[in-house]
Amino acid sequence: MSNTKLSVASETNPGPVLVTGGAGYIGGHAVLALQDAGIEVCVVDDLSTGKRQAFHDTVHFYEGRIHNQDLVSQIIKRHGIRSILHFAGSIKVDESVSNPLKYYENNTEGSRNLIEVAVAEKVEQFIFSSTAAVYGETDDEPVRESAVPVPLNPYGASKLFTEQQLKDVCAVSNMQYGIFRYFNVAGADPDLRHGQFLENPTHLIGRAIDATLGKSSPLTIFGRSLPTVDGTGVRDYIHVSDVVDAHLTLLTHMKTTGGSFLLNLGYGRGSSVLDVVTALEKEIGQKVPHEFGPPRAGEAPSVIADICRLNSELDWQPKYAKLEQLLRSSYSWAKSL
Repeated sequence: MSNTKLSVASETNPGPVLVTGGAGYIGGHAVLALQDAGIEVCVVDDLSTGKRQAFHDTVHFYEGRIHNQDLVSQIIKRHGIRSILHFAGSIKVDESVSNPLKYYENNTEGSRNLIEVAVAEKVEQFIFSSTAAVYGETDDEPVRESAVPVPLNPYGASKLFTEQQLKDVCAVSNMQYGIFRYFNVAGADPDLRHGQFLENPTHLIGRAIDATLGKSSPLTIFGRSLPTVDGTGVRDYIHVSDVVDAHLTLLTHMKTTGGSFLLNLGYGRGSSVLDVVTALEKEIGQKVPHEFGPPRAGEAPSVIADICRLNSELDWQPKYAKLEQLLRSSYSWAKSL
């Protein structure tokens, strides 16, 4: 058994929880967190990007799409599901620009089908993994949930549409929603039970590690004269283990107090691309091969979370908030593959 159990109050065990995308990166970590907390887990995943792991042998695993309403309805009825953690979907910003319809079909339409079944089957809590990409371009000040969302790409738009669907449906039903707008999720399980399996990753930390391990060409840093502290893009990075711990904390809170929530999920501070490269070099004791390229279309120079609402609504504290912890687990996971 792992020694990195995450927090959820045993007296408010939510019963069986359905995790969509439970073979993916964040969804897989959520499965581990639920298991560590002694909660029964059901997973639905089409394995288009995720991989079935050894820890899935102790959950109720269903291979299929969230679009399949008959399948989802059967799972909910069979296991008495009252809570859903919804992670399934496509996540690459650049791919969403080149293939927008894939994102509206996988993310928005798939979520619509899932939400419809959840309401029909009287699911009580529905927690959705949204994204800071809904905000679009922001300045270097922390962005609040009250900011008017103006997505710069179909990925962000597809998530925003799903948020609105949840709000509208929950307003006329008994289902409660929890929406987390993730900032930049990275890292791996500290016990190396799970991490990212992406080949040719598009996110900064994965690309930097691949370049360092000689698995790819040098890291391209997109932009060196952006309106940020050092001219490179700034993001609010959060460890995946903290992300899923926050989900369990919110689920417990919703079970005990009721209500719906829209919350940023980050640490409230930004790290530039050069900050990450420098910290990774220090952590592993070698240089990260890199070069500079032009800024990418559809990406904001700086996105940092305002976490005042998160702090005021939830009694939750991160456990892995140091950039070094995040990079160390990411690098250890990559080397273990």
